[in-house]
Amino acid sequence: MKVIDPYFEILHMADPEDIYTHLELAARTCYKSEDKIDRGTAHDLLRRLLKTGHESVIEHISISVRIVCDRGVSHEIVRHRLCSFSQESTRYANYSREKFGREITVIRPFFWEVNSDPYLIWKEAMEACEQAYLALLARGAKAQEARSVLPNSLKTDLIVTANIREWMHIFNLRCSLASHPQMRQIMLPLLKEFYNRIPVFFESLHDKYEKSIESFPALN
Repeated sequence: MKVIDPYFEILHMADPEDIYTHLELAARTCYKSEDKIDRGTAHDLLRRLLKTGHESVIEHISISVRIVCDRGVSHEIVRHRLCSFSQESTRYANYSREKFGREITVIRPFFWEVNSDPYLIWKEAMEACEQAYLALLARGAKAQEARSVLPNSLKTDLIVTANIREWMHIFNLRCSLASHPQMRQIMLPLLKEFYNRIPVFFESLHDKYEKSIESFPALN
């Protein structure tokens, strides 16, 4: 059994200035003020629109992210409606095969210290799940049948594509104190990465959750 930490990778995000330029054009089309487009005008315009709640124009740019997390967290992420998802399938992934190392991979629960009693209980349960899974496969069960004993902590690979407005909504919901700790473990560093690349859209969210971001170490 392999134990890993979650991580993310931004797979597709256009050049920041191309994003700003494209969205400025979309915004100015509404007001027929394309003649006012000039070097440096996009940032101020887009900030003003966000302050007034005119967020529909930022739906014209989408960003794709690979998120590697546990199945429990992924089940919450895929509840967001305005996204496209592609996820590792436990129906077709047979973890007894060589390309998977003939073992399952699970996500470490960071809220328990390694070798603490809760962590050791969790680890024992994960090993029991792995043993049961491999035993079922050895006795002729199909992967889609044996997956019945796989745990919530099982690692999953998830590709998420959403427009900027939806990413703002995701961060606002999933970075909050009410969100699951392992969700925040991923989303807070991801918010910081979005802010570093295209701050105009995420500066207010970054300010809102800055103290929380500082309390979670970077995953990448």
